[in-house]
Amino acid sequence: MELVVYNISGKETGRKVTLDESVFGIEPNQHAVYLEVKQYLAAQRQGTHKSKERNEIVGSTKKLKKQKGSGSARYGDIKSPVFKGGGRVFGPKPRDYRFKLNKALKRLAKKSVLSQKMKDNSIKVLESFSFDAPKTKEFINLNNALGFEGKKSLYVLSEANKNVYLSSRNLPKTKVLTYNEISSYDLVHAGEIVFIEDAIEKFTEILKK
Repeated sequence: MELVVYNISGKETGRKVTLDESVFGIEPNQHAVYLEVKQYLAAQRQGTHKSKERNEIVGSTKKLKKQKGSGSARYGDIKSPVFKGGGRVFGPKPRDYRFKLNKALKRLAKKSVLSQKMKDNSIKVLESFSFDAPKTKEFINLNNALGFEGKKSLYVLSEANKNVYLSSRNLPKTKVLTYNEISSYDLVHAGEIVFIEDAIEKFTEILKK
């Protein structure tokens, strides 16, 4: 399994990289992908929702009318949940939505997404590059050269590059991450994935552990 290496002009360099079939050629496990995406989204939740229950409402505790003889339902105090402004029954409370997954499952999820992307021909390898200064226009030209105009793309770097990151920051459909920051959500969310040549080797090593 091989992929052609492109340069920033979108031209083939004549080199190829060999991909590990145990990472890029497995049968995708959709449930593993679902679990890791669910974990990622759950971790984004603030969990600060809160409503007041009956004992937290400020109001009179006086019984509104006598218990019997009215011909209608029994009433307690004004803080009852049946009245407007009363407390809420079993309302939401602050909580942490995060949950744990084992590392082997998370590796399987990433390999599953990468294998599916390979089947869809949505992975490219780019030779190492950098910008002299942050310029969004240069990154737009790179996207266009690779045929990503109007598409969501994820660039995977081998190490942090400030100029490359800043150049892509204003592009809503483009995301730049280093190989050790990637989640399955990032891979699924991207329409096209671009690995920098040396990043794909490092990412493969992580997933083979």
